[in-house]
Amino acid sequence: MVQCISACSAPLPTPTSAATAPYAARHRAAAVMPSTSGDARTMKVKGRDDISIYHARIKTADDKSVHTSTAERHFCRHCGSALWLFSPEWPELIHPFASAIDTALPVPPEHTHLMLEFKAPWVEINAGTADKQFQGYPQESIAEWHERLGLSTPG
Repeated sequence: MVQCISACSAPLPTPTSAATAPYAARHRAAAVMPSTSGDARTMKVKGRDDISIYHARIKTADDKSVHTSTAERHFCRHCGSALWLFSPEWPELIHPFASAIDTALPVPPEHTHLMLEFKAPWVEINAGTADKQFQGYPQESIAEWHERLGLSTPG
């Protein structure tokens, strides 16, 4: 279940997907990013009026132009808690923020640390011996990671 981390008591979205990845800490990113994935078709939302959507504005590498991301970052409009990310480029997926999941989840056998090229200099990477690290995105998808480790949820 996804819900606000504050006590604002707003009725919030409830994903009911059996296909949601049970390993919330699959990817640890250098910035605040979703770290779980699920089947977008199975997400049911209650209290949609209490949700705001943000589209990031992204500068190009040459810092001369800015474009608006198509990805939709969903937040509680009352307290600002990040809830989930949806990208129309991958309409079959939904990415709840691990910080908004209040269900006990199993500990994954390894983590993937990604986007390290963008981490703040003071961020320490506490990688375990089995963990993988990437300056950008890895070639392996979240679904492939689950399959490789035998962690896929039947859906």
